[in-house]
Amino acid sequence: MKRSIPFLFLLLGLAIVARSFFPPRNPGKFDVAGFSRLPVLVNGRVKPIDTVARTSLLVLCSATANDSSESSLILTPDHRGLTPGEWLLDVFFAPAKADTYQVIVIDNPDLLTLLNLRREDAMAKRRYSFAQIEKALPELERQARLAEPVDHQARSAFQRSVVQLQANVILYLRLKESLASPDSQDFLGDLLSFQKNLPAGIEAMRQKEAGKTYDSAATRQLIEHGSRFDHMSQLGYLLAVPPAAGEGDGNGWKNVGSSLIETFQTGEVSAPVMAYAGLAHTWRARQPAEFNEIVRLYRVELEKGFPKALAKGDAEMRFNAIRPFYSAMTLYVLAFFLAVLSWVKWPAELGRAAFWLVALAWVLATAGILTRMWLEGRPPVTNLYSSALFVGWIAVGFCLALEYFYRNAIGSAAAGLIGFGTLLIAYYLSLGGDTLEMMRAVLDSNFWLGTHVVTVVAGYGATFLAGFLALIYIVRGVLTPSLDRATADALARMVYGIVCFATLFSLIGTILGGIWADQSWGRFWGWDPKENGALIIVIWNAVILHARWGGLVRQRGLMCLAVCGNIVTSWSWFGVNMLGVGLHSYGFMDSAFVGLIVFVATQLGFIALANLPLEKWRSFRVRP
Repeated sequence: MKRSIPFLFLLLGLAIVARSFFPPRNPGKFDVAGFSRLPVLVNGRVKPIDTVARTSLLVLCSATANDSSESSLILTPDHRGLTPGEWLLDVFFAPAKADTYQVIVIDNPDLLTLLNLRREDAMAKRRYSFAQIEKALPELERQARLAEPVDHQARSAFQRSVVQLQANVILYLRLKESLASPDSQDFLGDLLSFQKNLPAGIEAMRQKEAGKTYDSAATRQLIEHGSRFDHMSQLGYLLAVPPAAGEGDGNGWKNVGSSLIETFQTGEVSAPVMAYAGLAHTWRARQPAEFNEIVRLYRVELEKGFPKALAKGDAEMRFNAIRPFYSAMTLYVLAFFLAVLSWVKWPAELGRAAFWLVALAWVLATAGILTRMWLEGRPPVTNLYSSALFVGWIAVGFCLALEYFYRNAIGSAAAGLIGFGTLLIAYYLSLGGDTLEMMRAVLDSNFWLGTHVVTVVAGYGATFLAGFLALIYIVRGVLTPSLDRATADALARMVYGIVCFATLFSLIGTILGGIWADQSWGRFWGWDPKENGALIIVIWNAVILHARWGGLVRQRGLMCLAVCGNIVTSWSWFGVNMLGVGLHSYGFMDSAFVGLIVFVATQLGFIALANLPLEKWRSFRVRP
């Protein structure tokens, strides 16, 4: 029976992965999945509407749209669950209904008072509907104007909440103006009438300019339509009308409003705009057969000029549904507990099961990172989110190698801890919206992203791994009797070897960063906070090695220095971004700041624990 334990847990892991590979289903008769696969251009990248729905909800709800219970992410007033695709369809084509859905998070008590809201007015998770806050929008806008000139670091909690809510409201309003006019009860009928009367209206305008008798009704109608189209052009969030030339790098895409303004010159509403107007009509009229046929026909038309964009969009939608990092996070947690249990009972069987689950999770994370690279056309690390993925990936890769050689479940335990921790960090970083963002111009270099960034982030991952191995040494030594001499010696060798690797890669990555800075900004080194942080990592790893080589520290001292490396690396990774100064500052993050302080405090606590007198350690056979 014991021999089958690894196979049973491997089957359980495969089942966890397999459950997410089923294709997304339509929640009803409407082909919501087909609509969600249609491509649009947002923030410089062509993506499926499915991604727009999920990332918009991430921003508005501050909760993941990739949750396994996504059908209950949005609750209607009658407590009916909606998927992200259904919610966005209502935002586009039935905005009056969408305004009643509680999707906007507000948690600041002073802001709730300003908006005349109570916590009991929220259906769940501090969420409120646009209809509940609409009357207070003028006051919200006034408060936002007062808060915007204040530096982010100097803003009060109320001001930060006001600015964030204002941005969320603007995003919601822009979504409503993207594919159809929210003020129109029948957008398709309005466009057909507009196109029919357009020649007469243009002729009336010409007669008016010539001082001749003209049709005032036709002129007035033309002006009204132009005003509405201009409003959609200014606010429309999605560029949903593709260029006529076919495949390209995103140039030439327009929003619906801009395309309709061009109708005054062409005399005919474009086919994509008419398709979306037809979808608006059939969605509002609850005509699933007609809706599905329009989706099918428009998709066929797009395939003639945009096969690559559609293929990438389909792959991205499947990637969103599979959620590889979410499944990997679950596997890492399970592997960690199995590894810890193996130190108490059935070490061979449970240790092997933990190793196999870690390997499965690592393969899944590898596939996810490779998919992101293909979708973005970039090296693996382009922003903080992808750096969290890569730090975990490189650290777990080392753990697999350590476990393969030592077979003591230490590598599996460290892999589970680091893998879960880095993916949890990535999850919170994803709450800012689309993680496949366009690069800043100064960072737009695949060569340097693939050399400097990958190398220095690999150094981050290795330094963290050394620190977490040291944590295992301290916890097992002080709190359990399981740290015998052989295990302690093995951990010391692991930490030493990983620190050697971290020193090399941190040094090379820092030097390459200086060369890149010289090419981009005309100087090799400028004592920027991020540059200083990278240098501190190199110096600290060098301190660890010199202290060991010079005999200044033994095993416990080595572990304390390695744990301190966690503090140094977390500062360089996140802390410098929170200062709000320097060329490498990517934004102040309040929640990350609190998390960073808590993490540093825990690491200091472990260092203090390690410095207890040796007689306080439960593992008396450990050499000091």
